[in-house]
Amino acid sequence: MGKVMITDTILRDAHQSQAATRMRTEDMLPACGILDNAGYYSLECWGGATFDSCLRFLNEDPWVRLRKLREALPKTKLQMLFRGQNILGYRHYSDDVVEEFVRLSIKNGIDVIRIFDALNDPRNLKPAIDSCKKYNGICEVALSYTISPVHNEDYFVEKALEFEKMGANNICIKDMANLLLPYTAYSLVKKLKQALKPETLVHLHTHNTTGTGDMVNLKAIEAGVDIVDTALSPLANGTSQPATESLIATLQGTEYDTGINLTELTKATEHFRKVADKMKADGILDPKVLNVNVNTLKYQVPGGMLSNLIKQLKDAGKSDKLDEVLAEVPRVRKDFGYPPLVTPTSQIVGTQAVMNVITGERYKMNPKESQGLMHGDYGRLPAPVNEDVRKLVIGDRKPITCRPVDDPEYGVQHLEDFRKECAKWYTQEEDVLSYALFPQVATKFFEYRQAEQLKLDTSVLDKKNNVMPL
Repeated sequence: MGKVMITDTILRDAHQSQAATRMRTEDMLPACGILDNAGYYSLECWGGATFDSCLRFLNEDPWVRLRKLREALPKTKLQMLFRGQNILGYRHYSDDVVEEFVRLSIKNGIDVIRIFDALNDPRNLKPAIDSCKKYNGICEVALSYTISPVHNEDYFVEKALEFEKMGANNICIKDMANLLLPYTAYSLVKKLKQALKPETLVHLHTHNTTGTGDMVNLKAIEAGVDIVDTALSPLANGTSQPATESLIATLQGTEYDTGINLTELTKATEHFRKVADKMKADGILDPKVLNVNVNTLKYQVPGGMLSNLIKQLKDAGKSDKLDEVLAEVPRVRKDFGYPPLVTPTSQIVGTQAVMNVITGERYKMNPKESQGLMHGDYGRLPAPVNEDVRKLVIGDRKPITCRPVDDPEYGVQHLEDFRKECAKWYTQEEDVLSYALFPQVATKFFEYRQAEQLKLDTSVLDKKNNVMPL
């Protein structure tokens, strides 16, 4: 027992869970001096959906964001979320692309890489783990936590031991939907601490969707957890993490005291309150994600997934169907072999549930992602699927049993292929990876970047030649 360490998610998961990952780099930098002096274990600031969002919606280069944050946070470990063989995209990539992404993430400033696979399939984790170790990153492997007939404490302890043998420095309990209840958290953390090596840190990540997040953190701390995730209060609670300030205050003067100065940290809170207010005014932060919803325990829908479901239904003019979709999610999940609901499986199950409700006929429409999940393109599913549904989704195609990227029909491309395809846009080695993950989105961003550079060059030339711009 002793001091508890904190990872603050204000720069990544907090705004991903509440505001569709729309916080801009310019909104982060003013508070970095305070955050850097706080005494956190780490700041989660990159990965997850931030990469896609930077390119697609904010016209920002995610690599430039990372370099700016590294410069502004010289004393604090920077952490990212990495989706195993999916990296930060929505399909599986070749091992050389995985390695190069890990290499450049660490080169540009990442210290801790939290690696997870939506299906807890170790085959999809090994290349990222090996690469993280090769380039001297801190390798934190996550257990995608869920509840089902096949997911119990013994399952997670067994997985944790397997991940530790594969090279994990830390084991993270990734409770993305706030399904882990306080006394279960106590029991699971106790078992993990007893089973793992003393030097292997146990890190808890939960949300506050069901309103139990603070209690989950506290019971885990009493059980001996080493690190917990929290978020500064302006973007905490609801579908985000429990509030940082509340936990610091709770632990002050106890054996678990974090040592973080709450008075100083409040200055960062004041800054992000203004950022949150602006996002509310812009309609980015939907009030629905702030509410406690105990139905999450029934539907098992994590925060980011709930935000996406709300948006999908709103775009389709079917916002009134949310309760029907939430009720359909666990039925689809059972049909699909009980995958944990985390990116990308949360989007796959969620989108299928939306289509089942909107069309009025289950599995009448099946996105290619649903087909891929049932075909084995995302890895080994935790439980047997509903074979009648599988036939509806993929017809007579035979599911694969090998690692997806090893399937000749998967059509995996390698790093050199992407390097050739994006040669005309190349300005830095990181561009190849942006293109590899999001070819269409990255191309539009490269075009935007090129146009902005042309404007800048023209402006400089005009000033040099004393030409007044029109």
